[in-house]
Amino acid sequence: MSSQVDLGSAVGWQDDDKPVSWNQRDLLLYAVGIGAKEDDFALINELDKSWAPFPTYPVVLPFKGTSQDVVNFRELMTGGKRAPGLPRFDPNRGVHGSQSIEILKPLPAVSGPGWKIKKRIVAVSENKSGIILEMESMLVNPQGTPYAKLYSASFNLGAKATGTNFTKRIAGPPQAKPVPKDRKPDWVVRDQTSPEQAVVYRLSGDYNELHINPAIGAATGFGGVILHGLSTFGFAARAVINAVGGGDPRSLTLFGVRFTAPVKPGDALETSIWEVGPVKDVPGHEGETEVTFVTKNVATGKVCLGAGIAYVKKAEKSKL
Repeated sequence: MSSQVDLGSAVGWQDDDKPVSWNQRDLLLYAVGIGAKEDDFALINELDKSWAPFPTYPVVLPFKGTSQDVVNFRELMTGGKRAPGLPRFDPNRGVHGSQSIEILKPLPAVSGPGWKIKKRIVAVSENKSGIILEMESMLVNPQGTPYAKLYSASFNLGAKATGTNFTKRIAGPPQAKPVPKDRKPDWVVRDQTSPEQAVVYRLSGDYNELHINPAIGAATGFGGVILHGLSTFGFAARAVINAVGGGDPRSLTLFGVRFTAPVKPGDALETSIWEVGPVKDVPGHEGETEVTFVTKNVATGKVCLGAGIAYVKKAEKSKL
């Protein structure tokens, strides 16, 4: 493979398929990792008639794969094929910038063998601070039927290629509408992470030491352990489901955010949600409601999840 840097040539590159699997216990553990409470029976009690797999669960599968044991995070981040045209990135200077998921079909409680994630690079951007790489990941069953489509952006600080502003894109998720400035949110949901939140969430597959070893958190400028961004992501998804979808995990069909500030285990979160109106001109989402939201870290006063967008099958009655 040529080592020549050509950012445009990376766009469209398809990675090897990644086998993935899960069972009902994985789904229950994930629910606790995103803050499910003792009375969230639709998330924590597989025997309850309201129970269903939480819709954002597939975000952990690129980390977990098929493993039912601990995953070596460093090997996961540095192994595998390299896309053409990209410079080498420093894994210690990579930041998760954004994440979205569209649920195309309800997840089964147990995958069985043969499920895969198909990944491709859909956008590359360069600015003075580094290079942003955007991936599309499609979760498919053994017959190749898509069940979820995920988009994830990583910001690689300090990476250089052209030395100028550059952008090429072939696909991407829907973007959030601006937060209305002329009215208060329609719903405000406050929640509390636990001091052990990252300890539990990592068991779903993301074993990055930044979230368990205070020395690494201090060395990277965070002053200690921080919570996984994807755990905070799940907290916000629960807030939207409870406020807009009546607590039914089946109500959420699209969910996306930008990660804007860290959260520490034990911090309180406040999610403010504005109803935008009916979802328009998006096949498969007829009759659904679009909302815009932000999540604030109450401890710091900073927005930790910005540009939030969700499509929800709105319930007549909120669970709040």
